[in-house]
Amino acid sequence: MFTMPIQHKLFLVLLMTTLLLVGGMFGILRWSLADSFNSYLERLQTDRVGRLVDSLRGCYVRHSGWDVLRKDRGHWVDLLWKANHHANPPDEFKALADFPEPEWPPKRLPGYGYGSNDAHFELRVMLLDESRRIAVGREDLIDKADLHPIVLEDQTVGYLALLKSKRKMNSTEISFFNQQSRTFTWITLGMVVLSFLMSIALAYWLGKPLKDIADVVRRLAAGDYRPRVNIGTRDALGGLAGDINQLALVLDQTEKLRRQWVADVSHELRTPLSILRAELEALQDGIRPLEPGAVDLLLNDVLRLSRLTDDLYQLALSDRQAMTYQYTRTEPLPILETLVRTLTTEFESRSLTLELAMPWLDKVKVWADPDRLAQLFGNLLINSLRYTDPGGCLRIAGHLDAGKLRLEFADSAPGVAVADFTNIFQRFYRVEMSRNRQHGGAGLGLALCQSIVEAHGGSIEAGPSELGGLRISVALPLLDNEK
Repeated sequence: MFTMPIQHKLFLVLLMTTLLLVGGMFGILRWSLADSFNSYLERLQTDRVGRLVDSLRGCYVRHSGWDVLRKDRGHWVDLLWKANHHANPPDEFKALADFPEPEWPPKRLPGYGYGSNDAHFELRVMLLDESRRIAVGREDLIDKADLHPIVLEDQTVGYLALLKSKRKMNSTEISFFNQQSRTFTWITLGMVVLSFLMSIALAYWLGKPLKDIADVVRRLAAGDYRPRVNIGTRDALGGLAGDINQLALVLDQTEKLRRQWVADVSHELRTPLSILRAELEALQDGIRPLEPGAVDLLLNDVLRLSRLTDDLYQLALSDRQAMTYQYTRTEPLPILETLVRTLTTEFESRSLTLELAMPWLDKVKVWADPDRLAQLFGNLLINSLRYTDPGGCLRIAGHLDAGKLRLEFADSAPGVAVADFTNIFQRFYRVEMSRNRQHGGAGLGLALCQSIVEAHGGSIEAGPSELGGLRISVALPLLDNEK
């Protein structure tokens, strides 16, 4: 299927829009010119009527009536012409005064007869007296005329009857309109050419950013997260380009994390599997005898693999928001005390002191899953058990603050660098130097703790401990009646 490039679409849209506007302007200008010219003719005729009425009013005063105009057509012809031209009438118009036909305007007169050359204003006027009887004119044309009263001292003394014009434009007017039409046509053609050139420029100017954005999106869809959209404007396109660049950055980081995830999982699985394989091959070859000690080593590696796969499974459930929680009114302190009693022997075996200082937290309740809280507290205790130097201490304290239960797990040396506090909850992240892989674990415990705490609407953060090691602070929202 043929797909038209965006620049071509923009060009056609801009060009068609401009052509419609230019065509509409051309039509409006021609109509406006004709309408304005007709209005001008109407105003001209109105002015002529006014001047002729003034002349007839003066004639009425001078001669005390209309009899002079009834009897002397030459006086009528002279008055008609001088009223609007302020000059003597031409010879061909004077000839009408001696025309044998008594009616006005004459029915047939080459060059002047009404109906043949009705454009002449002087041949379209007649005079009626105050009773609307014919003074100068034809009875058969009165119904076709507009009457304009002649008023003298608030009294109507007669009527000027003006026949409607049926004329068409004369040669001078036609020439004027043709000239204006040609001018408008050339202007229109010039605007069309200019619109064509501007449409090309605008289509390129508007289409290039869209083309660049489309190219970058296609490369992102193909898995290449390196390209960026370079648009320096601050309009909607600039905002879209910024969003796409941000998306590319997130995708690039996500891809790096995914690769790191795969590499870390592979490494964590390969280490115990390699040990298991070596131990089993040694047993198979008879190098190592099958004795309880060898079985214990194999069991430890299997347990390590089991813990790793369990942690991975729990984190995968958390990512899919499929980790199940059975929330209920829960007292966290008994859960923590039970775990402390369970791990006391292991802490003593490493010469570690375990302090639990929160007797005032009895009966404090939170809305939580007891099993997940046990998992959270267990991971934090085991983390300190693994990484605290022998002879050290783990101090667990808590207090209530702004409707939350805050628990702090602070251990002694070794400590953690400040730069590692923000990364310590990342999966497979291990602090180098003292807290490293030699202590065991896959670096998933704290990541799983963060997932559990956030699922309960709480927060978890790391910081330096007053004892010289690491401090993990957990905040869980209390029930309403515990605040």
